[in-house]
Amino acid sequence: MAKLLVFFALCLLPAIASAARIMSNPLIVKGRVYCDTCRCGFETSATKYLPGARVKLECRTRDTSQITYMVESVTDSTGSYNILVQDDREDDICEAVLVKSSDPECNIPSSGRARVILTRNNGMNSNARFANAMGFLKNEPLASCPEILQKYQETED
Repeated sequence: MAKLLVFFALCLLPAIASAARIMSNPLIVKGRVYCDTCRCGFETSATKYLPGARVKLECRTRDTSQITYMVESVTDSTGSYNILVQDDREDDICEAVLVKSSDPECNIPSSGRARVILTRNNGMNSNARFANAMGFLKNEPLASCPEILQKYQETED
């Protein structure tokens, strides 16, 4: 009987310690929100990052798409956001989603969702999980956009 208790203690204690470590060490979703000043669908040298934009993290079940977790955040002065996630969302599909722009002249969602994998069971040692940058389209593109976009065109010789 004593051997059985020692066996269970050796099996359960590491699992309990691991679970406590995970709960005290949250995952952090990091991303940026920008204004697509040239309405081209990607960041350029004219891109402006949006402070005060609202973003939410939304997790859904794979089979029913029912929301299981949701939290909102606001971007800082550099257009960046950090969202803390306490629980492992291994069985969920999680996405960072644009909610609202802070700029009335740039408020049409362009790339409004960025998928993020929120589990520790994927070999990543870091707590940080990075979402692709998401953007709002400017109502009217800048006058300098044709010259700016010319830099991004490839020429074949």
